[in-house]
Parts: sequence; C-alpha cells; structure tokens
Amino acid sequence: MSYTAHPDRYADMPYRRSGRSGLKLPALSLGLWHNFGPDRSVETQRAILRRAFDLGVTHFDLANNYGPPPGAAESAFGEFLKGDLAPYRDEMIISTKAGYLMWPGPYGEWGSRKYLLSSLDQSLKRMGLDYVDIFYSHRPDPDTPLEETMGALHSAVQQGKALYVGVSNYSAEQTREAARILGELGTPLLIHQPRYSMLDRRPESGGLLDALDELQVGSIVFSPLEQGVLSSRYLNGIPEGSRAASDSPFLNSDALTEDLVAKLRALDEVAAERGQTLAQLALAWVLRGGRVTSALVGASSAQQIEDSVGALANLEFEDAELARIDKIVNG
Repeated sequence: MSYTAHPDRYADMPYRRSGRSGLKLPALSLGLWHNFGPDRSVETQRAILRRAFDLGVTHFDLANNYGPPPGAAESAFGEFLKGDLAPYRDEMIISTKAGYLMWPGPYGEWGSRKYLLSSLDQSLKRMGLDYVDIFYSHRPDPDTPLEETMGALHSAVQQGKALYVGVSNYSAEQTREAARILGELGTPLLIHQPRYSMLDRRPESGGLLDALDELQVGSIVFSPLEQGVLSSRYLNGIPEGSRAASDSPFLNSDALTEDLVAKLRALDEVAAERGQTLAQLALAWVLRGGRVTSALVGASSAQQIEDSVGALANLEFEDAELARIDKIVNG
C-alpha cells in the first residue's frame, strides 16, 4: 500500500531552533531504539513511522547499535525509507551515532577515528543513504584524545556524509572542550543528547544545561519517560508483559519500589489536574521553558505517538505546579 503524507502535517507541531544553528527540530522526535528489530511486527513499525511523520515528527533518531540486534533498526528504517518515505527525504532529519560495541576486536567501539568513520559508512549502507543529517559521538572515550574523536566528526562533515555533528552522554566539561575543538575545526557542535527526566535531573545538577545555554548548543533528551516508568503503566504495580516484568537490562522490577509507585501516583494527580496523562506531563516537563530543543520518544504503537504529541497542547507550568512536582520527586 503506497503512502502519501498528510497534507496538514506541519499544522500543529512546534519546531525549535537547535542552539544558534539554522536547524529546527520538532519538539518531539522519534527514537528507533528498542522497537525496530526483527522481533517486532513490520506492520506496526511502518504504522509508527507513518503516523509520526503525519503528525509533524520530522526527526528520526537512530544509532549503529539500535535494534535489537545491533544494526537492525537502521536496516529496518532503510527499508521503510525506500518503500514509504523516500519522496520526503529532504523533509526529514535522520541522525545516527557510534560509540558502543558493534563488532569484535579493538576497532569496534569507543571513539577512535577508525571506528567512528567505519561505523558511519556501515550505517549509511544499512539505511541506503548518502548522508545523515546529524552524526553523534555516542559516548566519550576515556582512552582516545578528544581531538581525534572530534576530528573524525569534522571529517564526516567534510566528506559529505553528515550535515551536522553532536555528542551524547558527555559531561558539561567534556562538552565545553568538544565544542571548543569543533569550533576551531570549523564544524560547530550542533547538539547534545543527554538522559533527562523528572526523575533524572543530572543535566541540571551537573551543569550541562547551563553549559549548553552558554555555548548556544541545542539539546535533545532521551528517556524522558524513564523507560516507561513515567507513564500510567506502573501506577498499580508491575503488569504482565511490561518491560519491568521482563527484567529488561534497562528497567527491572527491583527499581519499582513502593516509594516510587507512590510518587508516580502523586505525579499522576498533577497530570490529571492539567488534563494530561502522566506521560504527557513528563514530556511537557522536560520541554518547559524552551531550554530543551526536543524530547525523544519511543513507541510500540501508532497510538503511543499520538498520545505523546498530545503533550504539546500544554507546555506551560505555573511556579506552584513545578514546586509541587519537585516536592513529590524529592520528598
């Protein structure tokens, strides 16, 4: 069945400029981290991508190791791109990353020039692309000089294989240094991708958001729902079939303590008073005030994309609401 994008796809989605660049990102972006492997229905994957694009989600975020297994998400996205989305390539922002283990031996992970540029070539081949819009260093490498890692990102742009570059999981200090090196090379740092949510505020406490403000670098946050914890799924304990029930390496049942569930219920009350679900509250919270350029959401169904986009109807918070949320989380 051929696909034609919805004619009103840009009507309601807000787009935010990334730092001081010319690039705007949708307030919500789709991450293809955990629902685009061979264990998932092809029809469901296609429906998610189509619905996202129809709702103005123009940014699709991948990495070499997304799947599972590693590489599967890029391969699947490449097939959908070829079958559905190819006519819209210039309307999309497609990103990928390299940093985690992809193949055996000393050149299959971290931040060397050898690994990063080899990985990018593999990613482009899997997706059937000539270039990605954003290429990230997925994590800092303690043993490789930052000049080498940033130099490889610069080379990716010089070779026409990436339009912009970013970093992920870097500290505030590492980000400042990365931005300095890239600036001297003439390829500015576009964006940082940190983990950030109501329950994980390290980008605030560690000074990362302050550094990004000073550097005029954009941000796109992952896990704003804390692997689904900040959703209605766990308000009454751990349901069968959930990620926590499976003791996923990313969320296990031990993490869902009685204290945490009580906090989730209290946050859900705040959400209800705002006319939002808990997940919508969590997304609105990270996007509040405009410090964050975009929030990455995953989806296991097209309906989840619709629900996430619904958060954008109310991004304003009163001071009393924010204080109440802080008291719940820190209490």
